Amino acid sequence: MEEGYESRRGSRWEELDTDILVRIFQKFSIFELTSGLAHVCSGWRAACCDPILWKTLDLSHMRSSFIKIPLEPYVYVERRSDEALTRILKLSMNLSGGNTRALTACCDPILWKTLDLSHMRSSFIKIPLGPYVYVERRSDESLTRILKLSMNLSGGNTRTLVFHFNLFLSDDQLTYTAERCPGLRRIVLPAWNRIKKTGICKAIRIWKDLESLTMPSIANPPYLLTEIAKNCKNFKELKIMGPFEIFFANTLITYLPNLKTLSLRCSAIKREALIKILDGLPDLEVLNISHSYLVEYSVWQPQQKVIVRELDKTILEKASRLKRFLTCMEHETCVMCQRTENDEGIVRWYKYEEGEWKVDEVSSLHL
Repeated sequence: MEEGYESRRGSRWEELDTDILVRIFQKFSIFELTSGLAHVCSGWRAACCDPILWKTLDLSHMRSSFIKIPLEPYVYVERRSDEALTRILKLSMNLSGGNTRALTACCDPILWKTLDLSHMRSSFIKIPLGPYVYVERRSDESLTRILKLSMNLSGGNTRTLVFHFNLFLSDDQLTYTAERCPGLRRIVLPAWNRIKKTGICKAIRIWKDLESLTMPSIANPPYLLTEIAKNCKNFKELKIMGPFEIFFANTLITYLPNLKTLSLRCSAIKREALIKILDGLPDLEVLNISHSYLVEYSVWQPQQKVIVRELDKTILEKASRLKRFLTCMEHETCVMCQRTENDEGIVRWYKYEEGEWKVDEVSSLHL
């Protein structure tokens, strides 16, 4: 009995079966896996580096702490600095207007003939016109740290990478990640605000095996879709979260004619753009326009927008060749349809339930 007890008491952590540790670690979040478990002992490090744990790197719970600046003005002034200037100006203007005999010497006009505020400076952050998002430093450093630890432990085995819709990734962070998971097959990209053309194109060139992309809409899609067409021969699945214009449809037809699955869920779609992809993507099998904001414009009054409440015969006939045509246009009863319409097809996901942006009626795109 004593020998058995001593034997059990003398067992070491690194002797615990690796498969058991991996099963346990599968229950952990990315933050727990990168919190120092790999430094406990060699056995735990081996388990932390198991490819099973890193097949999907889900950062969808990690959001940036940021300030979004409109294009004009593009200077953010710190509040206390602004309040100090306002106070000085109010006091100065109050005193400078005193030019009657009843007022004190402080109000003498001679003192206020020149109001010199040249020694007073604002505490500010200057944001270039593009990008126009300022990410708080600690938030940015936290993301960089998580990415470095994850990439170090994953050993290049990540196949699916998911970022939160409001995680503002920089070019350096994207490039660093791409170089360390070259075998990526699916990427869910965050907002574009800090990612430049050079950054995303470099990443796409690395991801030769990329098959699926979820992305916000962009005003100039050709450069991105050109890179995908050149480098990602197995690409077959695209989800766009944002306006889908005629230009985007034409670009898609030109560069990705073999696309199999397209989701435009909760997006603003021009009817003409929808017709174009139904005609121009012969290999398309699955199309999701659920809860979309479908609009068309009058030939005689181009500025007049009409919301399409019901799919017409032309669209239904063209879509009949698809294996799956997913729709929901129940604007009176469907909450998501109502939200998309209220936001005019550019859904403000931050206003709604956390994780709602992950939903998709196409199972392979659902998170």
